[in-house]
Amino acid sequence: MNVYVQGQLVRLDPRNSIGKGGEADVFKMGSSQAVKIFKTPSHPDFVGQDHEKAAAEARLKEHQLKLREFPKGLPPRVITPVDLATDKSGRLIKGYVMPLIGDSEVLLRYGERKFRQGVVGNDMVVNIFTDMHDTISGIHSVKVVIGDFNDLNILVTDQGEAYFIDADSFQFSSYLCRMFTGKFVDPLLCDPKHKSPMLNKPHNAESDWYSFAVMLMQSLLFVGPYGGIYRPRDKGKRMTHDARPLHRVTIFDPEVKYPKPATPYGILPDDLLQQFYQIFVKDQRGQFPLTLLEGLRWTTCNACGAEHARAICPECSQAAPAAIKEKVTIRGTVKSTRIFKTGGTIVYATVQNGKLRWLYHESNILKREDESQVVSGKLNPRMRFRIQGNNTLIGQTGQLAVVSPGNKPSPMTVDNYTGVLPMFDANGDHRYWLQNGQLMRDDRLGTSKVIGDVLENQTMFWTGDKFGFGFYRAGELCRAFIFDAQKSILNDSVKLPPIRGQIVDATCCISNNRVWFLVSTRQGGKTINQCLLFKPDGTLVATAEAEEGDDSWLSTIRGKCAAGDFMLAATEDGLVRIEANGSGLSLTKEFPDAEPFVHPGCRLFASREGLCVIDHQEIRVLKIS
Repeated sequence: MNVYVQGQLVRLDPRNSIGKGGEADVFKMGSSQAVKIFKTPSHPDFVGQDHEKAAAEARLKEHQLKLREFPKGLPPRVITPVDLATDKSGRLIKGYVMPLIGDSEVLLRYGERKFRQGVVGNDMVVNIFTDMHDTISGIHSVKVVIGDFNDLNILVTDQGEAYFIDADSFQFSSYLCRMFTGKFVDPLLCDPKHKSPMLNKPHNAESDWYSFAVMLMQSLLFVGPYGGIYRPRDKGKRMTHDARPLHRVTIFDPEVKYPKPATPYGILPDDLLQQFYQIFVKDQRGQFPLTLLEGLRWTTCNACGAEHARAICPECSQAAPAAIKEKVTIRGTVKSTRIFKTGGTIVYATVQNGKLRWLYHESNILKREDESQVVSGKLNPRMRFRIQGNNTLIGQTGQLAVVSPGNKPSPMTVDNYTGVLPMFDANGDHRYWLQNGQLMRDDRLGTSKVIGDVLENQTMFWTGDKFGFGFYRAGELCRAFIFDAQKSILNDSVKLPPIRGQIVDATCCISNNRVWFLVSTRQGGKTINQCLLFKPDGTLVATAEAEEGDDSWLSTIRGKCAAGDFMLAATEDGLVRIEANGSGLSLTKEFPDAEPFVHPGCRLFASREGLCVIDHQEIRVLKIS
């Protein structure tokens, strides 16, 4: 793909892709700039999507004027166009050039326990939102509205600076923002008779503050105002998950089952809880009170390690002593045995050759399952960990180190993943990594073997004992591959169904004869989860799709493990078994007795001892009779 900037030709290489959303592709341009290119109606992502084609055409037409009239005086945290990307004539705008923000994460990650646990405290979250508060006020002061304000258009640096991206969708003058994200859109602007949020009034400054409050709650509690499961006793009150914002059915409703992975909202002070209640239940609007953020004082409980902003730890005041001491619990057909507990954080776990291995961080030391020390120091939210037998792999900002028992870390040369994380994985026999656009494997002699070619800087992959799965998606490219874990064989002709929108998460569950690829994307204002089942030869067996939070086994893509031809999934109601049913995937068995011991945010592994359930601070083994 080629564009022109100030009359100079710029060639856009898929290897330099740093972002892909529903409306545009973003490429790195030099060391300090990026270029955002709007998708045309002919883009492969719109095949068979007539409505999306029409919307793309309308956006392109409007941007021909809107970008030339972009407002001045916006706050410095707003990433605005610094130049236009055009065709050769300079008349047709294809996108724009903007500053590049490095070493950052989307705000969405700060609402995920697995990203923050033991690494990012609530003080940092408050600093981020205080910074955002100042920027929002500055945006409104020049009569601009953010509009489609959501957790994917905020980039947060390590210093807690929150940068606002996707400014081309801002609303100003006669240019309305017609896009919205169902999770964050103000229900007062939506059709109350529709089955899900559907914008029918223009965004405004108050709706920006509503979105701010949603993101703040999500980042503090790991659940938004409409999370959990609504199960009213009166069947006439039942509704879809999407409809709940339109009826103000929030986590404060007594008939909403609060999600287990979330932090109890009792950790927040009464005045902040009251503010959330007034906004999400009573429709109070206006600028979010900055004093509620400035007045927060966080304390870490010495007994349980919970972080709270109350006078007394709400976790300890409600926990029964027996619940703290118990190790073995039997409920119906399920026997649960706690085999490990830490006051720190379990950062990684895996099963290799039938044996559970794990890595945890406690008292500023990274340790293995046998309590042996790996390295000392603080955790970083962008660290990646893997285990290869007795070896521990640690990746951070373009560096990968292998730590063997009793030895100092040994560095390896690897490719960065999107310029931040090295992409690597391991099983009990080998480690695998990317280098110069190739998938590599070590051998027992310590040398490197090339498995096959992949797209440099854009590839993600996962490894099982027998084979592995990977994919890359950049610009107009989207391909998958399966590779042999022991030999230099890579099959890159795997057929993927369309994966549209912006990828927000992806994971993989691999057994010895199946691979379950799960991917979550933000598209059309909704978060859609897909599960794709493949054979080792790359044959697509079956697929399933669900919307995030819909109370199905696919309402999240985490909390699952592969076992033979089937997959086990953790839900709020226990465990379920998933199998192929023709070209689809079906729930074939339920294990409700497992309900006290699992939740959608836990990690599951099948081992010789039983089903291993890993939470952020403890490990249990379940045996089902």
